Amino acid sequence: MDPRVLVVAETDERIGALCRGLDQLGWRTMTARSGAGAVAGLTDFKLEAAILDADHAEISALPEALRLAAGARRLPLIALGPKAGALPQAAFDLTMTEAPHPAQAALRIEQLVRAAIAEEEFRLRQQTFALHGATLDPGTPDTSPVRILIAGAPDHRFIALSNTLTAEGAEVVAAPTPYTAFDYLHESAFDAAVLWGAPDHAPALSIASGMKRNTRLYHIPLALYLRSEGEINLSELYNRGFSEVAAADTPEPEAAERVMNLARTHRRHLAIRKALEGARGAGIMDPSTGLFTRNLFASHLGRVAEGASARRRPLSVCVLRVSDSDALTRARMGGWLDRAMPQIGAMVSRLVRVEDTAARLAPEVFALALPATPGPQARLAVERIAAVIGCTAFDAGPDRTPFVVEFSVGVAELMQGESAAAVLERASADMQVQTV
Repeated sequence: MDPRVLVVAETDERIGALCRGLDQLGWRTMTARSGAGAVAGLTDFKLEAAILDADHAEISALPEALRLAAGARRLPLIALGPKAGALPQAAFDLTMTEAPHPAQAALRIEQLVRAAIAEEEFRLRQQTFALHGATLDPGTPDTSPVRILIAGAPDHRFIALSNTLTAEGAEVVAAPTPYTAFDYLHESAFDAAVLWGAPDHAPALSIASGMKRNTRLYHIPLALYLRSEGEINLSELYNRGFSEVAAADTPEPEAAERVMNLARTHRRHLAIRKALEGARGAGIMDPSTGLFTRNLFASHLGRVAEGASARRRPLSVCVLRVSDSDALTRARMGGWLDRAMPQIGAMVSRLVRVEDTAARLAPEVFALALPATPGPQARLAVERIAAVIGCTAFDAGPDRTPFVVEFSVGVAELMQGESAAAVLERASADMQVQTV
């Protein structure tokens, strides 16, 4: 397996254990001792992110040198070590004073990489829209205070965290129970949620599980603040969807800063998503679903394929076609399936990542372009989307049982030298033999 993360450190003292953990989680690392070695590594390998020891002698020059060496790829940079807080924040995507748990590091790297890919996608989408006579406006940043939900029974440390977040400029909303937490989450938008861990973590896990099953709440970053010391499986918590876990002895200012970083990152992602979703009002999208039309998707897929080749990133294409069933046949005859298509299209749009492109190729056929995504990961993603939509009941008319929509899915990963049309054709052919 080729390395995915570049580590620049003069010794292994601070980052060695983190590297071994990332290697085990599939984020294989390669270590360079000097700036020249790091530049050479970026030339030789398809590296996705870089972790820099803040004590490195060349730390001030490394960010610019590495980004230049990455070329067309947007390379996220993470500074790690006690001196990281004193470094110019604009030069790095993330600074951390202590080495994180490998599972947490893997999750944050994944988030930063996806954000970088989203920025690349936005530029490509601007070019595609310009060719079709439309403009994609990046919009203006949201300067209002970040909104943070804190959920859990009142406690002096949790109250202290709330006060610290407020002092940092956040708007904090407190929810004492999971029920009130979900009420608030459904009533208004939040940039992050902090869950106060009970001794068994059951309430926090319940809220996290519910949010990850909801298409509107799925992307809100979650932080767990542990109530007490004890045995805890951090890997399991991160795999459950938590972006941050603060130990019981974490000082409130540090916990608050970590939560604020999550919230600010989420807001940046929302800004990119909003800009990308602004395409719906451009007059060139599918009028029923707001997704890319067949012709627009074909045009954009060609540009995405070229970008993937230039940046040496994988690209996968997925196709979903509504399957046949007796219930769907009746829904088609009554026009109820057509009435459900705008909702289905909206669900597809919300279930894909901000950097993904969703299209309606035909009345009952959708397609996805997933940049920087290998084929096996793309299959998991499209099967998850099909499964979520398959759990939704759609109106079938008076006195009729609601119907569900199931899909046949197909996936293909772009091969070297392959055209956009060819990979889409392979995905469609794969759909003939794969059914969800």
